[in-house]
Amino acid sequence: MKRRERFPIVNELVIGTVKEIYDHGAFVTLDEYGGIEAYVPLNEVSHSWFRGIREVIKVGQKRVFKVIRVNRAKRLIDVSLKRVSEAERKEKMMQWKRAQRAEKILELAAKKLRKTLNDAYREAGWIIEDYYGEIYKGLEEAHLRGADALVEAGVPKRWAVILSEIAKSSIKVPKAKISGIFTVRCIHPDGVKRLKRVLTSWEKNTNIPENVVIKFYVAGSPRYKIDIEALDYKTAEGILKQIINNIMREAKKQECEASFERLKG
Repeated sequence: MKRRERFPIVNELVIGTVKEIYDHGAFVTLDEYGGIEAYVPLNEVSHSWFRGIREVIKVGQKRVFKVIRVNRAKRLIDVSLKRVSEAERKEKMMQWKRAQRAEKILELAAKKLRKTLNDAYREAGWIIEDYYGEIYKGLEEAHLRGADALVEAGVPKRWAVILSEIAKSSIKVPKAKISGIFTVRCIHPDGVKRLKRVLTSWEKNTNIPENVVIKFYVAGSPRYKIDIEALDYKTAEGILKQIINNIMREAKKQECEASFERLKG
């Protein structure tokens, strides 16, 4: 993973590989900044008591550190391990893994175009990051919407086409899934027709975005199950709310009994 800046800034979370350990502290190389060296003072290793620094960190380990001092002129950087919370550690490691996956895709695209990885960052990667805030996020959009998602960000078309092709085959975008059961009874001579009107009332009156999958099927009359898959729970919940409102409104109009039960998990 690469960063455009030569040095990190104070309070930034960085990935460091432990290089050398001494009684007074340790030296780590910052993976995102070309292996530039940083120092971890002994009193910044842990909040807990320890007999020796080697009980807490070991040579070769990759850890999340927080930058506490930067002297650009002297190329001196101090980092802390103890100031990183567990939540920050998890978030940074997730970002790091996503950035690594993004770099691999950029590297594959560069090879296809007979370019270098540096070319890939300069001609596509940084453009994607500026537009989407994260390279991998832009590649996820390319997986979902194709090359247009990158072209609209300003990426040259030949890069956009290759990157979107690789993204489609190598990225799996997680989806949120929610389910529920409608119970509908229409006790009338023409009950079947009324029931059909109720159960299909949502189809024309629900705003369904792209990449959303809805399955509606019989779970055993008078129970009808609905499954909604979307890119996030907020979208799925919004769609479900529309469908419930439409079905309940039509059920009342058709003088049918209707209820809804949300399924857990």
